[in-house]
Amino acid sequence: MLLVLAALFLGSFALAGALRFSGWRPQGLKNKGELLNPPVDLRDVSLRLADGAAYPWSPEARRWRILAVPAVDCRERCDKLARDLDVAWQALGHDRDHADVLWAGAVPASAPATSHPRAVVPLDVLKVRLPRAGAPADAVVYVIDPNGFVVLRYAPGFDPADLRTDLSRLLKLQ
Repeated sequence: MLLVLAALFLGSFALAGALRFSGWRPQGLKNKGELLNPPVDLRDVSLRLADGAAYPWSPEARRWRILAVPAVDCRERCDKLARDLDVAWQALGHDRDHADVLWAGAVPASAPATSHPRAVVPLDVLKVRLPRAGAPADAVVYVIDPNGFVVLRYAPGFDPADLRTDLSRLLKLQ
């Protein structure tokens, strides 16, 4: 009887260790976007808004950024992406004040005004530093932390609910 009890006790440790070292993680703890490891450092990049004003990183404000990098000609797809980003931004609830939606280029005319997307002058340095930004024929979305590090990438055609899930988890960490 004592051996059975010891086997159950030690067996649970062995099972937990096997799961841990095999890389298994519960589904609820995984991020939905592609984690960029190491994160891309954009702190030295001076972003400019379309009106010419500087966009400061200001890490003390604790603002996360959603950066959409559209393809050259993505009219309908960019309109849909603008609506999807607006829905994801609004779904953040009271935390949406801690997130900015940025567009590398002109914001689509049909973009909802509620999320206040800001057009950022597309810089060549952004396309060089952002992983696989120029490769797809569709828009790519990145999440940038308050310090200016690109931490997540969402491939074209991603589910906006995944972006909202990841952002809500990140905003809870502040």
